[in-house]
Amino acid sequence: MARTTRTPDDRIRRLRPYNLVAGSLHLVQAIGFGVILAMLDTQVTFGVTADYLAGPPGFPLPPERVDLFAVNVGAGVVLFLALSALFHFAVASPVFFPRYGAGLRANRNYFRWVEYALSSSVMIWLIAQTTGISDVAALISLFAANAAMIGFGALQEKYEEPGSGNFLPFTLGSLVGLVPWIAILIYFLSPGSTSTVEPPAFVYGIIISLFLFFNTFAINQWLQYRQVGPWSDYLFGERVYITLSLIAKTALAWQVFSGAIIPALTG
Repeated sequence: MARTTRTPDDRIRRLRPYNLVAGSLHLVQAIGFGVILAMLDTQVTFGVTADYLAGPPGFPLPPERVDLFAVNVGAGVVLFLALSALFHFAVASPVFFPRYGAGLRANRNYFRWVEYALSSSVMIWLIAQTTGISDVAALISLFAANAAMIGFGALQEKYEEPGSGNFLPFTLGSLVGLVPWIAILIYFLSPGSTSTVEPPAFVYGIIISLFLFFNTFAINQWLQYRQVGPWSDYLFGERVYITLSLIAKTALAWQVFSGAIIPALTG
């Protein structure tokens, strides 16, 4: 049987239902998580704090710690999934699909980068808080560093062509993107801590898993711009991005959400 050859326009049209499927699955999970949260008697929240000077700079006085607000981790995961669903539905809508298709023909998808800048930065905030980072300045900085990493990914797509061999925006983005994970690793390992409490062994696996799932999107772009195998076709890479949105984001959401509801169920 002869293999059907589809034109680029045909393949772009086929991405429309795939985006609808991805958006629907994210939305179903977001609603499901929201229902579970509503059924819980207690919620897992992490405080966001600020340490203000309590005396002249340089004096060994303990700072004044202020609790600014609290973040509901479960609600944060719902927001993460809802943002993903919103953008999948947006690019499949009659309003934005023509622009989405035109961008793909030019090897670009700016919708993707806007969504990633928001949703992945929400996720890095949540992961940071689960390891004990609570300072508002630190959390804002990690959020911004992650968003900047995504911005460099967008610049790679805007100014470089796949196969050109130029990776300056990608490289700079990778370096910036490591900063939040270095901070998370420091808090996770707790060097200098006198506490005898150690995280269970499975928590180490979760942190490694979160890191790997989080960075599969960067690997996909690297393969796309290196023109490795089927990634030499930009539309193949776009389909992989949507697949990763289904698999990697779901795995991230479930791992962080389970960390939010298990203490509430067992506490």
